[in-house]
Amino acid sequence: MMWHLFNLNAVDRGHSLLRGLCRNCIKDKLVACCGQSHAHRNKGSDMCWHVCRSLVIQTRCFSKPPWRILFFGTDDFAVESLKRLYTSREDRGDAVVESLEVVTMSNSVPVRKFADQHKLRAHDWPKVDFSRQFDVGVVVSFGCLLQESVINKFPHGILNVHPSLLPRWRGPAPVFHTILHGDKLTGVTIMQIRPSRFDVGPVLCQELFQVPENCSADKLGASLSVLGAELLIDTLKNLPERIANRKEQAKEGATFAPKISSSRSWLVWEEQTCDQIGRLFLAIGFRFPLRTIWMDRTVKLLDFVGKCNMPLTENQYATAPGSIHYDKESNTLLVCCKDGWVGFKTIKLKKRLSAADFFNGYLHQSLQKNSPFPNSCRFQSYRPQHFAKGQNTKPLLLNMTIH
Repeated sequence: MMWHLFNLNAVDRGHSLLRGLCRNCIKDKLVACCGQSHAHRNKGSDMCWHVCRSLVIQTRCFSKPPWRILFFGTDDFAVESLKRLYTSREDRGDAVVESLEVVTMSNSVPVRKFADQHKLRAHDWPKVDFSRQFDVGVVVSFGCLLQESVINKFPHGILNVHPSLLPRWRGPAPVFHTILHGDKLTGVTIMQIRPSRFDVGPVLCQELFQVPENCSADKLGASLSVLGAELLIDTLKNLPERIANRKEQAKEGATFAPKISSSRSWLVWEEQTCDQIGRLFLAIGFRFPLRTIWMDRTVKLLDFVGKCNMPLTENQYATAPGSIHYDKESNTLLVCCKDGWVGFKTIKLKKRLSAADFFNGYLHQSLQKNSPFPNSCRFQSYRPQHFAKGQNTKPLLLNMTIH
C-alpha cells in the first residue's frame, strides 16, 4: 500500500531525494527525512506509512509556487530577470518566489551589485552553499556550464532565459548575431539546461519579437531582457505544466553565436557592403569602434551615418575600395566600400576629431604630398600583421550553420 501511494503522490522533489536508492535504502531515507533515529527504523509498516505520508505532504507543497529559487547571472541583461523575481516576492496572493538567493562569478558584476543593494544572500561560484534546499534554478547570462551534479540538486531543474528563438543563435552572443545578420524576427526562449553543452535543452516556451528598423544590439538586448523577465515569471507560475509539455529543440536550423571580440571591428573595404558595415556598426559599435588603417596608423571610425551618395560633381575622383572623400556640405567623411559609400562624422587617432578636423589637420596635407587625386586618399583594410598572434583575423560576415 505504501509503495503505491508513494508512486502516485511523490513528484520531482521526492524523486530527486530518492534517486539511486534501493527499496530498503528508500525506507531508511524516508525515516531519516522525518527525523527518526536508527533504532526506530525497523518498527514495521505503520512507521513506514507515517514517514511516507509525511514526505508526500512535504512534496505536494513544492509542486506549485511560490518557489525557492537560486539565481545564476552576471550582466545587465540578467539583472532585469533578477529584479522581476525580487519584486514577485511581494506580490500579494500571486507570488511565484518564496525565497531568492544569487550566484555570481565576481563581486563587481551588475547582478552581484543588485544582490548586495537588496540584501539578497549571494554565493561566489563555484563555492555554492547547497545546505538550504531550492526548488528550481534560474540561469541568465551566466557564461559557465553547470555540472549534472549541480542540476540534479533542483527538483524542477534549472531554467535558462535565452534571447533568441532557439535553436537559432545558440551560444554566448545571440543578440549581436541577430543584428549582425539582419534578422527581422527574434524573441526569447525559456528552456531547461542540460550539462556538457550550452543551449541544447528542451524548450518550455518562446515569445516572438519583431526587430525594429536600425536597432542596435544594446537596444535590442534591453528590450529582450524585459520580455525575458516577464516570460520567466509566466513560466514559473505554470512550471509543472510547462515542464510536462516541454519540447526538444529541432535539429534543423541550429546556428551558433560565438562571442564577439574587438578583432571583429576591423573593416575590409573590398569585401564588405554598405549594409554589412551598417549592421556591424549596429551590432558592436557601442562596444568596439569600427577600425581601419591609414598611413600605417589605426583609425577608429565613429558616429556612423550609413550609406551615402557621392556628390555628382565629385564622381571623377577615385572609387577604389577604401577611397576617402570629405563632403564639406554635410561635414562627413565618405569611404568607398564594395558597393557604395558610407559616412562617418567623427574620427579618432590620438584624440577625437570631426570629419573637418581630420581632413584639415591630416588628410589635406597628405593629399598635397602623396596623392594624385584631389580630395581623395585611401584607408587600407586590415592586415594580418596588425593583429596579435593567434587572434582571429577573418571578419564575421556569413551565417555559421551547425551541422
